[in-house]
Amino acid sequence: MPGSDTEPDYRFTLANERTFLAWMRTALGLLAGGVAAHQLVPGDDTAKKTLATLCVALAAMVAVAGYPRWRRVQRAMRRGEPLPRSLMTLVLTCGMVVITVLAAILVLAG
Repeated sequence: MPGSDTEPDYRFTLANERTFLAWMRTALGLLAGGVAAHQLVPGDDTAKKTLATLCVALAAMVAVAGYPRWRRVQRAMRRGEPLPRSLMTLVLTCGMVVITVLAAILVLAG
């Protein structure tokens, strides 16, 4: 019955948890990429800092958005409601495109 809390199938709960952990792994990977870009990328200091800052900022956005997303999905599953939409997929895709283009420019220029 929509609107009342019921325990969802454990498989769905665990799948939601795995998705949350995937967001956290993505954030950790971006953070590591930002640190690596700052320490290892040769060339222009400003471009290097920009790349590192973009990676770290995107990592923070993904990490901050992961838990509320997990909670909204869990609540929707318990209430039998449609799953909420998320803009994080679009934000992450656009952020990764920007970071990739900047990294490619640094590689080609360096």
